[in-house]
Amino acid sequence: MANALPDNARVYLVGGAVRDALLGLVPGDRDHVVVGASVQDMLDAGYRQVGRDFPVFLHPLSGEEYALARTERKSARGHAGFLVHADPSVTLEQDLRRRDFTVNAIARDAGGGLVDPFGGARDIERRVLRHVGEAFAEDPLRVLRAARFMARFAALGFSVAPDTLALMRAMAADGELAELTPERVWQELAKALRSARPSVFLRTLREAGALRMVLPEVDALYGVPQRAEFHPEVDTGAHVELVCDMAAALAPGDDLIGFAALVHDLGKALTPADELPKHVMHELRGIAPVVALCERLKLPAEHRDLAVLCSREHLNVHRIDELKAATVHELIARCDGFRKPRRIDQLATVCEADKRGRAGLADAPYPQAGTLRRLHAAAMAVRGADVAQGLSGTAVGEALRKARIEAIGLAQRAASDDHAPAAPRHAPGQHPPEADEADREGE
Repeated sequence: MANALPDNARVYLVGGAVRDALLGLVPGDRDHVVVGASVQDMLDAGYRQVGRDFPVFLHPLSGEEYALARTERKSARGHAGFLVHADPSVTLEQDLRRRDFTVNAIARDAGGGLVDPFGGARDIERRVLRHVGEAFAEDPLRVLRAARFMARFAALGFSVAPDTLALMRAMAADGELAELTPERVWQELAKALRSARPSVFLRTLREAGALRMVLPEVDALYGVPQRAEFHPEVDTGAHVELVCDMAAALAPGDDLIGFAALVHDLGKALTPADELPKHVMHELRGIAPVVALCERLKLPAEHRDLAVLCSREHLNVHRIDELKAATVHELIARCDGFRKPRRIDQLATVCEADKRGRAGLADAPYPQAGTLRRLHAAAMAVRGADVAQGLSGTAVGEALRKARIEAIGLAQRAASDDHAPAAPRHAPGQHPPEADEADREGE
């Protein structure tokens, strides 16, 4: 049971819950600031302290966060280089002043009234993302947060205030973004990939000169041409933006799919200049930069593995109707799709995002995704117990392989009987005919 805080203490709802309510959105987590109380006051009232760097507490009944009002002073480079001061003398306005954007520096008191010393409500009405003060430049993570907020709120018509964008550019030029820890960069990137418009995250960072600092492999794609007959958007960076947004539409809130979509074409930045605008072998060239990016940002192994196989296999999936049953089986096996069947569904989704993430092609059909899933299901329906009678050792595995290839072939023939004749199927490493020049030349 919670006890009462001292009479002179005041509690305010702050941050995203206030902002989202003013935007007409369903608020997420509810955070509170407590003014006029000490750490001991909070403990005496039954709150449980969880903050190590500054006093944050959980309400004993609701579990919501309550933080003592605090100020911060820059003490070193990087996101964590701050000295924090929290005691009953810190005012609400002082606490709000340390926040990043005016739209996040609004409080609501117990009676429902707004406390808005920096014009956040006005900026919400104008749909402007503006920094609170010059202290914004002390935290390089705020450049990424600005881009991530833009990705979240772009559909509402938000733009970055010109003076804020100028400050972000100065921060990027200063080189302090290099001080960010990989974990914090990935945290902001993952949130952006879970938004509806990841492209705005990339575009905002690029406008601020920051994309080359945090995602140089992605930044290198801008300005790289592709063949206009297959990529009406031409610019590879523009293509990746479209693919990321399509992935967000096909798999909302899934940063695993989103990341694989983001990096599937990194190899195009490595295409020799005399081969442009063709990108032969870009799917294989892309593997090394994908791995390097994942290692630098310390990404989960699941993200790295899916990203690698999507880079390697996306052209094979695009031409799956031409592949022999044995080749389809090899593709599935390379992806470890028999032990981890979810990977094949994920691969199909990323490939669909790639094909539809092109100017004017967002509504184009992509039957290859359904074909890959159907052939995978046919192979998965064959169990080891069905073919293992009287066999042992490696013979069991070979029998299972042959049975799965036969099942894939039956599924292919059944589909051919139901539809117009498919294009000729090809063995591993064999190029498709001239009619499929897009895939042979790496699109």
